Amino acid sequence: MNTTIAKEFLTRCFNPAETIAVLLRRENPTSVPQRVVRLEQALSSRYLVWLRHENQNGANVYVAANPLRAGSRRRTKDCIAEVRHLYIDIDVDGDERVTALRTSDAVPIPTAILSTSPNKYQVLWRVEGFDFDQQEEDLKLLTIAFGGDPACTDRNRVLRVPGFHNRKYDPAHTVTVEYLGDASYHPDDFRLTGSAVVSVPTPRGVTRNYPSYKNTPSERDWAWVLQQLSVGEDCDKITLALASRRPDKPNALYYARRTVDIASARICLLEGQGIEDVIAMVKRRRSPQIAPGLCSSRAREIATTAQRMISRNKFNSLHTSKENHNATARSCPNPSDQRFDSSH
Repeated sequence: MNTTIAKEFLTRCFNPAETIAVLLRRENPTSVPQRVVRLEQALSSRYLVWLRHENQNGANVYVAANPLRAGSRRRTKDCIAEVRHLYIDIDVDGDERVTALRTSDAVPIPTAILSTSPNKYQVLWRVEGFDFDQQEEDLKLLTIAFGGDPACTDRNRVLRVPGFHNRKYDPAHTVTVEYLGDASYHPDDFRLTGSAVVSVPTPRGVTRNYPSYKNTPSERDWAWVLQQLSVGEDCDKITLALASRRPDKPNALYYARRTVDIASARICLLEGQGIEDVIAMVKRRRSPQIAPGLCSSRAREIATTAQRMISRNKFNSLHTSKENHNATARSCPNPSDQRFDSSH
């Protein structure tokens, strides 16, 4: 355990004199004591030593992701003072999903990534300018886009504190943190609707609910782009035209590039081209506009997103066909299933 790491994390996450909630979760016997304190108290050597003692004796250490109102005694939604972070808990296929997140155009570079246990992560973005409804909506979209835990989308969620041990495991896993920047992001920095939503595969046996875009401007854009591509229109011209059609988008050119690239990648894959060829095609198209490192990872993410869209459509078609077959079978009685009715 390293209380210096914990102290740096809390200092980065909160401002002087803010009220924070520190939570201890004990597994055996189960108990969840919570302390609502000023940041300065939590950073004191005496307090950190006490947290280390509790952690050594089996308690997991957490902190609320957002500061509380001064004078609060609880960690309810009504007690949250302001939105300080967006976050996502990734508990399945962690390494793959964090890689997809770090290379996606839909979100900025995370502020910090916590390794909470093997192949499991909590990812944070320090933000400002969010109201509570917008925060919770974006938390849900982050979960959809990158396969996070859907239970962790409330404004009063807690984060593990790095430097302490995760006591759910034997041997215990030390929670670590990687800082990727100090910027504070704004709502326009997160582009989590439309084609950006589908980013990583859903694990087998897990059902993911996607927001419906039927009859929305985004769906009409998608249909228009497919029609333009089908008649051989130039991708750059389609991109510029789409961007001009959507001045309501925070970054219309980003939106247009991504929509056109995913649509064209999907068409190429359906025509039988290999995914590596599609990746190279998308990379060539955008290399004059996007930095080389990002362009390469972006092209791969675009192609794999298109590939997953095709797979999902095939699955849905198969599932619909099976349901229709079962419905037809149910509507046609089998003579051998008839029963004698003595009332007749």
